[in-house]
Amino acid sequence: MLITNDFEVAQPVEKVWQFFGDIPRVAACLPGAQLTEVRGEDTYGGTVAIRMGPVRLQFAGTAEITERDEAAKRIVVHAAGADERGRGQATMVVSATLSQAGRGTKVDVSQDLQLAGAAAQYGRGMISDVTAVLMRDFSANLANQIASADRGESPAQAGSAAPAGGLGIGLRAAMMALRRVFRRFFVPYQATS
Repeated sequence: MLITNDFEVAQPVEKVWQFFGDIPRVAACLPGAQLTEVRGEDTYGGTVAIRMGPVRLQFAGTAEITERDEAAKRIVVHAAGADERGRGQATMVVSATLSQAGRGTKVDVSQDLQLAGAAAQYGRGMISDVTAVLMRDFSANLANQIASADRGESPAQAGSAAPAGGLGIGLRAAMMALRRVFRRFFVPYQATS
């Protein structure tokens, strides 16, 4: 399933691109992600934990940067993991492209996600909504990390992302779904009135 998101960071493109080169700091921005080891120049081991409804999944796996295009400001990561309890697998190809947006940076993110097992029972809409919530949290954490680096703080002082899950993500994803339903049913009615 292909999921696309975008967000803006109030920092220049070059600064955001430089930050994307520091994979441990980028990983610290993603809710529920934890980098556990560096396996090679562009290969990392880690875990991602997320709660979707009553199901809590914790994937352990690898992520490898397969493309880093300085001129186009594009990075591509291939990730694969399995739930630690054997309830599913996930593979994902994530590409992020940075571009100028006023004085800041627009980040376009494309995720080609394949799920099997317990996580696959959720519909595309729910997975897209949860992903959108996670991207919003990621963008806020990214802006905070860059600002803390500007202040001379260490990554530990800036903190890392909160775990992904619980009631907060579920409620925010449910609100997105309700807004989508509201627009689908009420906006066409208003247009014909």
